[in-house]
This record gives sequence, structure tokens and C-alpha cells, in this order.
Amino acid sequence: MNTEDLARCCAGYALDKKAFNIRLLYVGATSSLTDYILIASCGSDRQVQAVAEAIRLGMKDEQNEPPIAVEGMTEGRWVLLDFGNIMVHIFQQPVREFYDLDGLWVDAPELELPQEKQEPTRKES
Repeated sequence: MNTEDLARCCAGYALDKKAFNIRLLYVGATSSLTDYILIASCGSDRQVQAVAEAIRLGMKDEQNEPPIAVEGMTEGRWVLLDFGNIMVHIFQQPVREFYDLDGLWVDAPELELPQEKQEPTRKES
């Protein structure tokens, strides 16, 4: 399986755990650190942890690609999974907005992903 396919697998694992606003960016032409960056949002620390664990286990057990490093799992506000050619960032939405990786990589080509459920909206009374 090539790196793009593995990055898409990461996105699929995130979708399975109801992550939202998922973006898969190709940064290989401008970055020497990695080829793909996956950015996803979650609604709580537990969901961040669950999504990160689903990606970690899916990549390890199903794709035989364990992460090189995992950071932030204990706090659950922002988890980084480093697979070498793929970097996965899972954020609580306010943390994602603060660090603005989307803005940092605004010029990176975005790969199309399967339909995802949209972020839940709150109804005002």
C-alpha cells in the first residue's frame, strides 16, 4: 500500500470514530518532514483520545504501520501521531482554531475524502 493510501486509511479510522472537519493535505512538495498531514477535530478530550487510539491501532494491526511517536494522548486536547511520511493531528476544535494548522498549510493541495458527518450544530431556543 502506498503512502497516500495509508493516509486515507488514517482518515477512514478517524471518520469511523466520528471525527469531523477532516482534511488530508499533501505537503511533500514543500516539506522535508512528511508527505501528508491529516487534521481532524473532535468534541471532547475522550473523543480525541478515542480517535487517536483507533488510528494507532488500525495502522498497527491492520496496516502493519505502527506510529514512530505519539504525543498528547494523556491530555486529549491535541494528539499527534507520527507515522514518518504521514503526520496525524487530532484536535479539540478550539485548540485547532488556536494553532491554525489549516492556515499554515493553506497552499497545500487537499485530497478528497469520502463524505463525513458535519459538526453537530446547536439549536438555539
